[in-house]
Amino acid sequence: MLGRIQSLILGSKPFDSSIFRAAMSSAATTTPEIATFAAGCFWGVEHIFLKHYPPSQNKGILSTSVGYTGGKASANNPGYQEVCSGETDHAEALRIEFDPNVVSYAELVEFFYRTHEPTTLNRQGHDRGTQYRSAIFTHSHAQLETAKKVTAEIQEKHFAAKGEKIVTEIVEAGRWYDAEQYHQLYLFKNPSGYQCATHRLHW
Repeated sequence: MLGRIQSLILGSKPFDSSIFRAAMSSAATTTPEIATFAAGCFWGVEHIFLKHYPPSQNKGILSTSVGYTGGKASANNPGYQEVCSGETDHAEALRIEFDPNVVSYAELVEFFYRTHEPTTLNRQGHDRGTQYRSAIFTHSHAQLETAKKVTAEIQEKHFAAKGEKIVTEIVEAGRWYDAEQYHQLYLFKNPSGYQCATHRLHW
């Protein structure tokens, strides 16, 4: 947490964020879909997804935003400090707009599991608290079924033999709040900023 706070005060240089946005590359009749994941510090989650699915290379991700979701209905429009207090129950999360004709939802769910530690409850590395929980927020029944199926496959293939169990929540997506602007694409603006050690390829 201290590293995150310290890195917030670092100055950031203006840059062109348009390279992190793409138009649909599939048929005009196809609409983009939304995937929402929580896996600890949202800077790192956004960073690793965009590094491996850069919009400029037409790999399926069209745009991303970091924000807060999954919290108390009474906690409207929470800010960073409120979420970090744990009192609102919101998770730091990544919202991905993607082209399902280029990348499947199942592939994104698998990548989500590859790039964090889903067996630690309310914790990623040194970051602790409910805001850092592992969660998949689904936007349709099809996404719910896919998330459950992929989770079961990942559990059996990568964790069962080690005696570990995935604790990731799989719940229906609720209200979304964009995080403050300085959080968006933070690690691309501040490459030396805080990064959680769990945000890497685990297999």
